[in-house]
Amino acid sequence: MFMALYEHLLIARQDISAQQVDALATHLKTIVEGEGGKVEKQEYWGLRGLAYRIKKNRKGHYVPLNVNAPARAIQELERQLRINEDVLRYMSVKVDKFEQSANKNKREREENKTEGAPAEETVQ
Repeated sequence: MFMALYEHLLIARQDISAQQVDALATHLKTIVEGEGGKVEKQEYWGLRGLAYRIKKNRKGHYVPLNVNAPARAIQELERQLRINEDVLRYMSVKVDKFEQSANKNKREREENKTEGAPAEETVQ
């Protein structure tokens, strides 16, 4: 069985709680593991604004997952997401390797912390 790496992003409705989003992510994890895969990393980015309305929602809960699984696990995962009414959008992308941190802003903050604060210029 060939295992591939996938970055998966899920956007859930704004009117469900963070606990319900976490329960949904845990359910997805059990689906992947049931098909012989593994969720390497799971994050919760919180409630964020959408670029445009989706099913009358202006915001959504963002949940990225790094998945190491066979293709049939991703097919089953997406099938389950299609029938779940709490899910606004999802996307799975096959990658060669995972990013260190999927959250670009978080990566940039961490890089800036290690470089140190820039010296302040004096105005005369």
